[in-house]
Amino acid sequence: MKSCVFLSMTDMSDYECYDHLVIPHLEQLGWQVETLDWHDESIDWNNFDYVIVRSTWDYQEHQQEFVEVLNTINNSNATLLNPLDVMTWNISKTYLKELEQQGVDIIPTIWCDKFDLAKAEQAFNQFDCQEIIIKPCISAGSFHTYRLTLSDLKEQADKLAQVFNNIDFMVQPFIKNILSAGEFSLFYFNGALSHSIVKQPKQGDFRVQEEFGGEISLIDASEELQNVAQQVLAKIDEDLLYVRADMVQHEGKYLLIELELIEPSLYFNLDEGSAKRFALAFDDFASQQ
Repeated sequence: MKSCVFLSMTDMSDYECYDHLVIPHLEQLGWQVETLDWHDESIDWNNFDYVIVRSTWDYQEHQQEFVEVLNTINNSNATLLNPLDVMTWNISKTYLKELEQQGVDIIPTIWCDKFDLAKAEQAFNQFDCQEIIIKPCISAGSFHTYRLTLSDLKEQADKLAQVFNNIDFMVQPFIKNILSAGEFSLFYFNGALSHSIVKQPKQGDFRVQEEFGGEISLIDASEELQNVAQQVLAKIDEDLLYVRADMVQHEGKYLLIELELIEPSLYFNLDEGSAKRFALAFDDFASQQ
């Protein structure tokens, strides 16, 4: 029997995950599916045909160990999805810098390797904005993400210096349109658009994730939004099982927030047919390998 693993983590109690909705569809296609913890060192990956990275949402706190596990899987008999080189490229948000150099519109960004209050203060003038966002280059789920006014920045300078002392991070203008129009996500399975959503933060917050009270709704992505996403995907010269493109509208155009190629939530709960589409896309992907 064909076998695959959904790679997850130990404690999912603080997260919303919908990958279980795919499993019945995969079983109907003849796949045996297990959900396993990436921290479990006793697993012999040679026992599986495919390992699909899904809900490893604590990896940013254990980056080196996570990459070592991915390498171990990649060196086994199992096929790792998405491909290892794509995921290692996607781990740090510095990939956005490369995409920008290729013509992709991203949120204006200052890239930093150590916190400097004076440099952070200059961002307000450079971006002509009242608020900035500071976040690590390696993060997930708004981990260590700060929304700051100039006075906030000065008041929290010591804390920020401690948090960002030895990690690469990014400074961006806060895009207010996220509060009103929200953040758009488009999901592609084996190159085909599956579904699209909009995520809006709860009143008084700026984080769009469900865990922080964000409201998420299914939408029909506009032709313009789909075109922008396709232009971004065209920059990736790899066959990908899944892609999530996160974008925000700003000053009349869509800007890429993130291109999620490692462990994005795919929100199967919001689109009735999406779990089956994922299963079929994977089955077709595997048959072509």
